[in-house]
Amino acid sequence: MSCFVTHLECSGCQRHHSPNQLINLCECGRPLLVRYDLESVRKALPREVLAGRVSSMWRYLELLPAVSAPVTLGEGFTPLLQARRLASDVGLQDLWIKDESVNPTGSFKARGLSAAVTMARHLGARKLAIPSAGNAAGALAAYAASAGLEAHIFMPRDVPPANRIECEVAGARVTLVDGLITDCGRIVAERRSAESWFDVSTLKEPYRIEGKKTLGLELAEQLGWRLPDVIIYPTGGGTGLVGMWKAFEEMEQLGWIGSKRPKMVTVQASGCAPIVKAFHNNQSRAEEWQGASTLAAGLRVPKAIGDFIMLDILRRSHGTAVAVSDEEMLQDVHWIGRMEGLFVAPEGAATLSALRKLRAAEFVRPEDEVVLFNTGSGMKYLNLF
Repeated sequence: MSCFVTHLECSGCQRHHSPNQLINLCECGRPLLVRYDLESVRKALPREVLAGRVSSMWRYLELLPAVSAPVTLGEGFTPLLQARRLASDVGLQDLWIKDESVNPTGSFKARGLSAAVTMARHLGARKLAIPSAGNAAGALAAYAASAGLEAHIFMPRDVPPANRIECEVAGARVTLVDGLITDCGRIVAERRSAESWFDVSTLKEPYRIEGKKTLGLELAEQLGWRLPDVIIYPTGGGTGLVGMWKAFEEMEQLGWIGSKRPKMVTVQASGCAPIVKAFHNNQSRAEEWQGASTLAAGLRVPKAIGDFIMLDILRRSHGTAVAVSDEEMLQDVHWIGRMEGLFVAPEGAATLSALRKLRAAEFVRPEDEVVLFNTGSGMKYLNLF
């Protein structure tokens, strides 16, 4: 365990837990967050030291729950690309795309699973289980294989074929389920004790957030230690949104950035938009979405355990939540390809669809600096084209 980790803190009741144990949720049922001795990190890691470090998320070693040998395939430090043609098209001066498709398993899920598998192995787990809409399954399969651990994966039967195939190639034990990711999650919960599985579901263990928070660390570093005005992020389980906000808070305490925060914008599919509905209804928790349907597998999450954290972030940042249709996403997959040469996943294209709506509503101004997150590769969705 990194000497800078002090404890795990419940996101609900604030109870403290030891980090030296395999653990999922707090007794109150809320996610656990990793806390650090940031004063010691400040002394050990001046931000200028980062320039000479490895070009992966593990360049931020002191801010990760790391052991001497992380399970890594080179994830992170993905490009932040200036989208000049798209900026002109939507009437902006500064538009960027953070392109997560170049991660080892083709999506941002590599970050969280690298950290989660690293700690699970360190703490003695031998069998890992996950319910997944697609990309998290592929990432777990890859990192479990690298770590020499068993991966037990439960996926909806209609996930993109690429996701299933990459899991099988990496030797994972794949079960296809007639239902949604929530149904897969119930199976993992019911069987994990009997099967001696450690559950690495989104926000049901402490460390995937830590991998995802490197999105925020990288963004600040790549922008010269400032943050943009608006971040537009496709949201299913929401770990990336939660992780970035955590990174911003930690960087401010380290003196790396100031107190300015971006407006955080959640994007969901109109066929599965529980966070959007809860945000606009001024609710603190989201109701489970009934009849969830969208071609963007990563957005088909009817109920997120961290909904209350996401909704709080959206409101504290003066952000918002937007739903877009499958048709809009697919159109913008093609449009981003034609304008910027990137083959993005529908989830990533949804951020452009949302940006159009936000510009029309004047929520985003022409002078705002905006970052869109493409969370995965369009190559995972060849069955749609």
